[in-house]
Amino acid sequence: MALRRGFACMSPEKQKEIASKGGRAAHNKGTAHEWTSEEAREAGRKGGQVSHGGGRQRTR
Repeated sequence: MALRRGFACMSPEKQKEIASKGGRAAHNKGTAHEWTSEEAREAGRKGGQVSHGGGRQRTR
């Protein structure tokens, strides 16, 4: 059995705290990605195609 290490052995609250600090640091440094409305639209379209089969009709 593999040992749980790093984020795997932390509580979800601790993981969220660390991730939040990283996000804030990236924004302060100016290296964080900020979505444009066009990028967000394209990402949503791609996600919808993957999760819903690309617009195929479902039969009941």
